[in-house]
Amino acid sequence: MNSIYILGMVVICAYVIQISFGLQQLKHFNHVFSELRQKGRVAIGRRSGKIKAGTIVMFAIDDKGKVLDARKMQGITVLAKFKPMPDYIGEDIHYFDGYNPLVRRENKLLQIAIEDARELFLRIEAGNYRDVPKSAPTFDISSQLNLLFAHVKLYIKNHKRSSL
Repeated sequence: MNSIYILGMVVICAYVIQISFGLQQLKHFNHVFSELRQKGRVAIGRRSGKIKAGTIVMFAIDDKGKVLDARKMQGITVLAKFKPMPDYIGEDIHYFDGYNPLVRRENKLLQIAIEDARELFLRIEAGNYRDVPKSAPTFDISSQLNLLFAHVKLYIKNHKRSSL
């Protein structure tokens, strides 16, 4: 019985430590974002990682699309910090695609994040961007009902074929 209490305390301590490091990382993100925001518009790209490392890139952009500052954060743990990307400073964000030699030098996760930042920047620049909140499928009642009706129709259709 005593070992269960010890295990419970270890789990609780690990959870509290993870929360505190997560809050520190969020504070660091907000600090870097405000630094870049003072320089110009900020394009943010991300590649979330479940098992692999998550990646976030931020580019401070001037009115013509030139990069004024660039930062990346890549890592598996909450200890990851933003690091500068000096090679991108002075480059045009419009050309950050899979064919750009700068982008091709990076690892695959960073390439995806950079292309995500470019795509989001272009969509906002063109006026095509709508921020659509992503709801969990279990809470979207209409989608769940439509899915249920589709399954019932398919079941009835298959049942009629097998009875013939």
